Amino acid sequence: MSIFDVAIGFTIMMGLLLMGLPVASVMVMMGVAGGMVLYGPVLLQSMGPVIWGTSNEPVLTAIPLFILLGELLLRSGLADRMYGALALWLGRLPGGLLHTNIGCCALFAATSGSSVATAATVGTVALPALEERAYRPSRSLGSLAAGGTLGILIPPSVNLLVYGSLASVSVGQLFIAGVVPGILLTMLFMAFIAVQDILTHTEKRDDVVIPWSVKIAALRHLVPAAVVFLIVMGSIYLGIATPTESAALAVVVALGFVAAEGKLSLAFLDICFRKTAKTTGMILMIIVAAFTLNLTLALGGITAVISSWVASQGLTMVELLFALMLFYLILGMFMDVLSMQVLTIPIFVPIVVQAGVDPIWFGIFVVLMCELGMITPPVGMNLYVVQGVRGDRGPFSDVVAGAIPYAGLMLLFTSALIFWPQVVTWLPQAVGR
Repeated sequence: MSIFDVAIGFTIMMGLLLMGLPVASVMVMMGVAGGMVLYGPVLLQSMGPVIWGTSNEPVLTAIPLFILLGELLLRSGLADRMYGALALWLGRLPGGLLHTNIGCCALFAATSGSSVATAATVGTVALPALEERAYRPSRSLGSLAAGGTLGILIPPSVNLLVYGSLASVSVGQLFIAGVVPGILLTMLFMAFIAVQDILTHTEKRDDVVIPWSVKIAALRHLVPAAVVFLIVMGSIYLGIATPTESAALAVVVALGFVAAEGKLSLAFLDICFRKTAKTTGMILMIIVAAFTLNLTLALGGITAVISSWVASQGLTMVELLFALMLFYLILGMFMDVLSMQVLTIPIFVPIVVQAGVDPIWFGIFVVLMCELGMITPPVGMNLYVVQGVRGDRGPFSDVVAGAIPYAGLMLLFTSALIFWPQVVTWLPQAVGR
């Protein structure tokens, strides 16, 4: 098989996806049809064990638990009080409540692991206050869409779990590796908001002087998110629990917080479990379909073909990573995050590892580029989520215009990580000693 054959196959797959066919269906079609044409009955003999082994992967058990964790905190009303508490502390900074958007997104991301859930939850809470104070729509909406992307970088992250499963690397190391980049990206977003406000003086700050006693009392509303984050990361860091076990511990603690809020009921749990089941089913179906396609790729030696072609181009490691940045930037305009991951990770990880790239570092790189895809039109999911929360009170172009500067910041941040990979790798290495 030549690189030309691989290009044809990829073009057919992209064409089917752009026609609107489900991602899982396209991958199964390409995997089974292509495999039967190329290899015949050998494929069928190998497919059953692969699908069974994928479905019984222990790491994937953490996915429904982390999704359930986010649902419990999302529907209990804790996010509303979290936003109010942060507004008291951040409202007087240049940019006002826009800082609260980013800060609340970062904090909620440390519990939900989902970009869409983060953007939708914080957007629902924040938009009424932003509109009441006459913030510029594009800046408000852009900060919410961009802040939501932190949900798939700051651990616990479902997308880091998926990467760990597909790339066969430690999920615990990935979680630890995401902490510093997540904090730095949050600070970069907030610095941009402050500088933009200082230069334009367009947004209102909170001029009301809040007593310190009130501010300190409000910190109790940040406790649930902080405790959940510490349980997940602390149990993994100390070697007490695996990622799956840490997720189970966090769910139990979250149930305690929900009960303390007086929201725990059969109806509440019914909603949370149904939503978790639907989301988990979608994710696992795509992952199983991806492994079906990967089997065909493995039997055909397609990864080796692509690796040989890349090697023949004579690219340095930095040139290769910038080429992948461009590839992911374009792909993110047309595909959702999970689809991008399952289609590219099995192919690209062996290539970059052979080029000398740390697979843990590459996991953060992939997630950052997938984050970028969440706010790049025409298929940026967070853009549509924030506009959906806003309703028909303004054009979609407001969201796009507000998110574009953050997309530029994310490209600059990812480029910086290429030249300073220690930002990602030093903490996992320190923990691993």
